[in-house]
Order: sequence, then C-alpha cells, then structure tokens
Amino acid sequence: MAVLHSWCSYLPRYTASRHSFSVRASLLPFPVEEAKYHHQLSVAIEAVQRACCLCVDVKKSLLSNDRWILGKTDQTPVTVADFGVQALISLELKREFPTIPLVAEEDSAFLRSQSSSNILVDAIFDAVSGKINGQDEDLSTDDVLRAIDRGGKDAISFDEKPATYWVLDPIDGTRGFLKGSDALYVVGLALVVEGEVVLGVMGCPNWLHDPLTNTDYNNAQTGVIMVAHVGCGTWAKWISFDMGSSVYLLESIWKRSFVDSCEVLQNGRFCIPESQTWDLIPLSNEFGYTTDNLDLTRDEKRILLLRACCGSLCKYLMVASGMGSCSWDYLCTRSRGAGQ
Repeated sequence: MAVLHSWCSYLPRYTASRHSFSVRASLLPFPVEEAKYHHQLSVAIEAVQRACCLCVDVKKSLLSNDRWILGKTDQTPVTVADFGVQALISLELKREFPTIPLVAEEDSAFLRSQSSSNILVDAIFDAVSGKINGQDEDLSTDDVLRAIDRGGKDAISFDEKPATYWVLDPIDGTRGFLKGSDALYVVGLALVVEGEVVLGVMGCPNWLHDPLTNTDYNNAQTGVIMVAHVGCGTWAKWISFDMGSSVYLLESIWKRSFVDSCEVLQNGRFCIPESQTWDLIPLSNEFGYTTDNLDLTRDEKRILLLRACCGSLCKYLMVASGMGSCSWDYLCTRSRGAGQ
C-alpha cells in the first residue's frame, strides 16, 4: 500500500509447531521522549514480530496442506497466514488502541464463502492462538473472524475522514510466501495521523542477508524487523528462528539504517520484481544490465539489477537498508517522465 512506502522518507541520506518468545516486548532504538508516538510504535513492533513468527509456523504447514491456499476473485492467492496475520495484529492493536480504526486487505465474508470454511477458520484460529500478547483464554473463532473484519473493506468509511488510522498489509508478496524459503515477503504496518505517515514497521521473516554487516545467513531461518518514526530515522534488528527447538529469538541491538548515497545512475543497484524485465522501461535503450553483484566488468553502460523481490514491500526494505539504490516503481516513473 502506498502509505507504507512513504515512511522511507524519514531515512537520512547515506497446525503448526508453535514458537515461544524468548524476549518481552522490544525496547525502542531511541529515547521515548524523542518519539511522540512511542507507545504506538512499541505495540506495532511487538505485533509485527509475532506476526512474523506466525508466518514461519504456517509456512511449514503449507508445504503439506494446499487446502490452506485460496484464490481471491482477482486471481491473487491468499493463505491462512494472510488471515491469521490480519487477525493477530487487529487483536493486538484493538486491545491497546480501541478507537483507532484499521485499514487492511481481507474480510471474513470471503472466508465464510468457502465450502471448507470450518477447516480454514479452525486453521486460522490455531495459527493465531498462542501468538497473542497476554493470551485471552476465552478467545473464540468468532473473535478471530471479527478481528479480521475490523480491517475489512466495509469496516470504515473514509467519508468520515478519520484523523488517525492504522494501515496493514498482512503479507505483501503472498506469491513469494508460497514459492519457498528464498522468495521474500513482508508484513507491513503503518500509522497515519492527519494524512501523514508518522511511523512504520516492516517485518521480513526470511531475510537471509544482513546489509548492515554484509553477512549471509544461508543455513539459518533469519528475518529482519525495520522500523521508522517521523523525526527519529529508520532502524533494523534481526529475528532468528531455531527450527529445531521452535524458539523465537530477537537481537537486542538496533542498528541505524541509511539509504544508498549513490548519485550516478549507472553506479546504482536497482530492485526489480521477478515478473518484470529491464526492456520494459525506456532506460533500457541506453543502458544494459547485469544481475551479478560481483561483476567487475560492469561499465557505464550497464547497471546492476537485484532480483530479490517479488513485487512486494521487500524492495522498499532493500532501499531503506541501503542494499538497493532505487525501487522498480520509482525507476519506471522517473524513466517515463524522462521519456516525455
């Protein structure tokens, strides 16, 4: 969603097994007195972290249960994880901020319309149960369905022009979620106040490369949480999942993120969705490309494309971390503008 993209502007220039939580709600990377919306951000971070854990658990089950995968009317896939993440985050936010509405993607009407709805609802309930902070023993499947509907298309009327609201993309990159461990996907949450995005949280549960330390984690299930707050910059820290013991771990140290300082087009690193090709934009008439980051023969007529994205928010995560210089969306827009 567009509002989730804009928080990068705060950057400086430069039944599945259940994971347990080894740390309590994470501390912010900056003093609370510097962040007007520090409480909202703390709750959002905790909710997204738990949602990432849910995704990892559900994904393991999806490998052996394709009944957990549905097709929406626009032919895009939706999974138990999409519904589960929306329900989980909706429940977390409502408990702390009951008057702030939520704008999300799914609703239970679609879920109830399926012939196997009871199986699916039970699967979603199982995915959400145990992940909620301060689990309510009286939580029911109806509670979970109502939590999903709280973010549905009919839950809020924008004719009312709410001053403050949450925006959630439960899983941006569901196709990537279904592909396998290498395809990236992101849980994205933002808070809008008076038309301005004031904070954002992105969680990518299978981010295997640390752009801040240039470290690869090819033999472990690792992810990243990235957060931004207006006036406080953008920060990231790691999540790791011990798949053998089903333990969810968080690094305690936040690291400041900086965008790429590249100012010359051919020196940049451009994030491109797997479904797109370089020849789709006018710049391809002037520049060739390579996908090899170690290509030492790259000259001023060849640029580097990073194909780590499936058209999801992970491309913005790459730009925010400095791993990529520019997203495909922005490159296409600028290229069209230059062509005109």
